[in-house]
Amino acid sequence: MKIDAKLQEWSDARKRYNLPHAHVQMARELGMVPKSLGSLANHGQERWKAPLPEFIESQYQRRFGRERPEFVQSIEDRAKQVAAKKAVKSAKKAIRRASPAHS
Repeated sequence: MKIDAKLQEWSDARKRYNLPHAHVQMARELGMVPKSLGSLANHGQERWKAPLPEFIESQYQRRFGRERPEFVQSIEDRAKQVAAKKAVKSAKKAIRRASPAHS
């Protein structure tokens, strides 16, 4: 199964910054962009910066008032869900096109 380009960027970012699925989901819900995670990540040179997972957790807590999402879904599971939804939608569309037009 091929993953959508947007979800693939998140999957690559998860591997690059060694983030668990929960932190990736939190970052997505916060509206963060995978390309900008590099500037937020602490590479050991900026001692005043919090590590990326802690930063994401603190921002999520601040915005949503809870420490973690209620339901954590991996990028791969999300891609499967999107593909299934797309398949159902295209099947409905094909049925509509095949049926005679209502006058």
